[in-house]
Amino acid sequence: MSLEWLEAEGVFLIREAVATCARPVLLFSGGKDSAVMLRLAEKAFWPGRIPFPVMHVDTGHNFPEAITFRDQRCAELGVELIVASVQDSIDQGRVADAKSRNPLQTVTLLDAISRFGFDAVFGGARRDEERSRAKERLFSVRVNGKWDPSKQRPELSGLINPHLDAGAHFRVFPLSNWTETDVWRFIAQEKMALPSIYYAHERRVFRRDGLWYAETPFLRAEAGEVVETKRVRFRTVGDATCTAAVESNAATIDEVLDELKDSKVSERGATRADDRASDAAMERRKLEGYF
Repeated sequence: MSLEWLEAEGVFLIREAVATCARPVLLFSGGKDSAVMLRLAEKAFWPGRIPFPVMHVDTGHNFPEAITFRDQRCAELGVELIVASVQDSIDQGRVADAKSRNPLQTVTLLDAISRFGFDAVFGGARRDEERSRAKERLFSVRVNGKWDPSKQRPELSGLINPHLDAGAHFRVFPLSNWTETDVWRFIAQEKMALPSIYYAHERRVFRRDGLWYAETPFLRAEAGEVVETKRVRFRTVGDATCTAAVESNAATIDEVLDELKDSKVSERGATRADDRASDAAMERRKLEGYF
């Protein structure tokens, strides 16, 4: 599909959700996919302002570059930023703290959706990331926060059924038909800024389970693991305890695109420990209401 077509579809889906839903919100972590969604939203309503808030489900174990970018981008656009905190969920006894807080985000997300009354939640899932995401619809129905892939509605010829029963909400995926390469092509076309960690840089890392993890206040090398300084970049930006880097010299958008031509593993398969737990790890979490 052409980039022009993908952009038009993304803008259409965002406008459709705003036209048919009462309280949309866009999930924005400061990562590249959510940054592209935010840019599509900006274009969808230009010269007006984006007519909905953005929300970050914050584990508290972030890369600081992503948080700085998140705050700067929201300030530039004048959009309301809601931070739903996993730490608050822990403090309230809603979840128990864990070595990796990534799985804990589900409870925080669902609590925030209920508290703010959101009926449409824009997510940045792409179908080349992970197999369970290929089962999603463009407007995917969640009932009481739960996902049932067998009960999703057909969307023939792009027709969207916007009816919601009590206790249900939509997850809307404007990037459903995009690939990682498409995302970077759009970033190049729009001359978009991103957190610096998406490009090659020197960082202290250590090897664990075949992945290069960054040394952070939340994750330290254990006995037998050697901390080294390597030239790396991150293909995806998430919880620092489960998001690994790849060795890379790609310091520009064009160099990233050249690097992706030779990649045979999706970004999640290559760098996300939580998705490697089992073949069905993502699907199990999504059934409970995960992104």
